Amino acid sequence: MTYKISILVTGGAGYIGSHCSKAAAEAGFMPICYDNLSTGHADFARWGPLIVGDIHDSGKLTSVIREHNVQAVMHFAAFSAVGESVVDPQKYYFNNVAGTLALLRGMRDAGCDKLVFSSTGAVYGNAGRDPIQESAAGQTVNPYGRSKWMVEQILTDYRAAYQFNSVCLRYFNACGADPSGSIGERRDPETHLIPRALMALQGHVSNFAIFGEDYDTPDGTAVRDYIHVNDLAAAHVAALQLLLNGGSGGAFNLGTGVGYSVRQIVDAVLAETGRSVPLVVRERRAGDPPILVADPAQSETALGFKATHSGLPDIIRSAWAWHQKAHPLREDIREAQA
Repeated sequence: MTYKISILVTGGAGYIGSHCSKAAAEAGFMPICYDNLSTGHADFARWGPLIVGDIHDSGKLTSVIREHNVQAVMHFAAFSAVGESVVDPQKYYFNNVAGTLALLRGMRDAGCDKLVFSSTGAVYGNAGRDPIQESAAGQTVNPYGRSKWMVEQILTDYRAAYQFNSVCLRYFNACGADPSGSIGERRDPETHLIPRALMALQGHVSNFAIFGEDYDTPDGTAVRDYIHVNDLAAAHVAALQLLLNGGSGGAFNLGTGVGYSVRQIVDAVLAETGRSVPLVVRERRAGDPPILVADPAQSETALGFKATHSGLPDIIRSAWAWHQKAHPLREDIREAQA
């Protein structure tokens, strides 16, 4: 009998965690979803067992890891809204930093020493206009980015002191949805640009806004590197395999090396759906850098990873298919279009 290697996926019932669980299962792993369901969805945990638990519960984590003979962990259980982190930093440091420390304690008590960590391009802050290399990390400008950077430093210390190996994946703007239509972005409230634009078309968002049009960018709006969630998932599987094959890990960008402005995203939504997004322009949000674009060269070399699904039309098309299923057109809008 062939036994699958079990991995624990914290936050596995969320947007990125569920896509990575699916990719891991398709690669032959058994993903054990561990989620408190505060923002995740039980119906997204469909590629392995769902265990409802809190990331701060080290004892439960130890028991779960032992019971399922978990060999590695993919860690997604974190808050990620930049604006919220500015007004409520305690929430972010408690969950993202203290929660990760509790997870690490549970892992070490269970003898599990391999972690793929969901980090972020926010560790670079205002790193400049050129594609950002990994060496530029640490210039954080908001509590969310600082919380992730703190965890990366903790993991560096754990590697040196305990031979605890980890891969930190610094991804930029995750977007899109699985082509199967079974999972996608579903948040309440929704805070991300592409899903908010699509939901505005459907009548589910009445206050869609562009935050800032006075940045030092070609059209005045912020520029970001957008990567399809299925590309992210493939990179997580590659990181798992690196660790399980004896690699010590490291920190790697996940992006495309190409930036798009907010205005370009709105234009791409129009091109794909044939409908203009109703919007207003507001002042910049605190903690938002003007440009964040990844240099993906190191992840291509170390992980053998290259984004293959992240063309802007592919991203918008897959997201739109998901949203039409997950958020049907509001009835009054349907009648007005009839």
